[in-house]
Amino acid sequence: MPIWKRLLLELYYHGSMPYRRRRNRRLAETGRAPVIVLVYHRVADDAANLWTRPNRLFEQEIRWLKRHCELVSLEEAQRRIRLRMNHEPCVSITFDDGYADNCRHALPLLIAEQIPCTYFVTTKNVLAGVPFDHDLRMGNNLATNTIEELRELAAAGIEIGAHTRTHADLGATSDSAVLHDEVVTAGEELQAALGKPVRYFAFPYGQHRNLNAAAFHIAYEAGYEAACSAYGGYNYPGDDAFHIQRIGVDGPTIRLRNWIAGDPVKERRTRRFFYGVDASRRTPTGAART
Repeated sequence: MPIWKRLLLELYYHGSMPYRRRRNRRLAETGRAPVIVLVYHRVADDAANLWTRPNRLFEQEIRWLKRHCELVSLEEAQRRIRLRMNHEPCVSITFDDGYADNCRHALPLLIAEQIPCTYFVTTKNVLAGVPFDHDLRMGNNLATNTIEELRELAAAGIEIGAHTRTHADLGATSDSAVLHDEVVTAGEELQAALGKPVRYFAFPYGQHRNLNAAAFHIAYEAGYEAACSAYGGYNYPGDDAFHIQRIGVDGPTIRLRNWIAGDPVKERRTRRFFYGVDASRRTPTGAART
């Protein structure tokens, strides 16, 4: 981010803080405090791609979040949305893809600090041990997690979730067999390899154009407890508790702080993806994953 943009964001953040504090206080008093879900991808110091976060910056952000927010599991975040009541702004940490570098510093930090985390992985890559195609196209041969690493993470309390078989753009397909394979079969294979339930699903890329109403329905009927997007929306008590909106962490930390404090401009500009079902009061009807 250019320096001038960062300075403008700093001015906006601090200048609007009195309004934000009054608004956040009103929301908390009425049980409408936001439920914010963040998504990271890779934490390492090589700047291999735009979605890699430096270790020191990640640690600083986690420390800041721990001081200013209640850090909760995705399950607890979903519970507060479903119960239509949240008196304190809370944040849930998630990761997408399944990069091996996350096991060097980021995930051990979260485990040591007892911070809940949901870790979404792409089945083909972690089972076959092959890099992601999007990284190879950039000339990056980045290692993915092994199934042994994922089992250790799960044993340490990290929730492992499904992120399709091939990191597919599900918004680009209408083939029901392909959708079933990427959403359901991939999750079942991951669950069998882990020996633990896989309860959550996240769409790769996660923008509006990458989402698919049919895939939401397939995930729901398969028994997933939630499906996650990543286009930057806030969740509020009483919203659809099956579709969890997430905010991708990128750019300078002031951008993250701005979003956590409740950015009225971002909220006004973000349109929620609606997949044709109001699941705000329901729990999944599909077969339970055991």
